[in-house]
Amino acid sequence: MNITAIIPARYASTRFPAKLLARQTGKYLIQHVYERVCQSSLVNTVIIATDDKRIGSACDEFGADWRMTRSDHNSGTDRLAEVVMGLECDIVVNVQGDEPEMRPEHIDTMIQRLQSDSQADIATLSAIITDENELTNPNVVKVVLGTNGHALYFSRWPVPYNRDNCKLSGIYRKHLGIYGYRREVLLKFSQLPPTPLEKIEKLEQLRALENGMIIAVADVDHVATGIDTPEQYNLFVKRMISRETD
Repeated sequence: MNITAIIPARYASTRFPAKLLARQTGKYLIQHVYERVCQSSLVNTVIIATDDKRIGSACDEFGADWRMTRSDHNSGTDRLAEVVMGLECDIVVNVQGDEPEMRPEHIDTMIQRLQSDSQADIATLSAIITDENELTNPNVVKVVLGTNGHALYFSRWPVPYNRDNCKLSGIYRKHLGIYGYRREVLLKFSQLPPTPLEKIEKLEQLRALENGMIIAVADVDHVATGIDTPEQYNLFVKRMISRETD
C-alpha cells in the first residue's frame, strides 16, 4: 500500500508571519516537521505543498520534495487535493506544517487505524482532556466518539453536555489536527461545498460527517504543541535547546 504524507505549508500567517521559515534552532520550522514525518515507518513519500517560492527555496536547502500550489485555496485540504490529483497513492496523510513535535509513531497509529477499519473514509487522532481549562477553550476542538471509535461530532463547545454534573473520567477528548484519507475520499471531499455545521463551528471535518463520511479516531497519550504565535515558537526553541543539552 502506497502512503503519501503531504505537509501544507502556507507562507502567510496572521499571528506569526513567515513562521514556517523561522530557524532559531538552526533548522527551519517546516524542516522540523518534515524530518518528523520522514521518521514514520509506514509513510512511503513525504511532500511539502506550498504557495510561496521562499518556502520552496528552503525545502531545496534541506532536500525536501515540494510542490508549488495555487495561492487561493481556502484550506490546507484543498492544497493537498491539488497535489494528490497528480499522484498515485492509496492513503494521503495530512500533517500540519506548524507541528514540529508530532510524534512519528502517532502518524503510524493513525494510518493503522484507517487500514484496519474497512468502513472508515478518514482517520484522525484524539487525546483525553485532563486540563479542565481546555473544556471551555474554543481553540481546543472536542470530539465525541461512538462505541465503534467513529466520530459522532466535533465542536469547539465542551461536548457532551454534563447535565447532572456527573464525575466523568476519560469522556472528554480533544481532537488533534492530523488526518489520513483514502485517496478517492480526499478528492471527493475537496469538491464538496461547505456545509451548515462547518460554517457555524468553523471546522472543516464537519463537512465530512454531514456528507455521511466515516471518520475513525485513535487515542494517543501525548499532544504535540502547534506553533501559532512567536511566544509558542520561543518555548519550542527552549525545549529543543534543553533536549540537546541533556
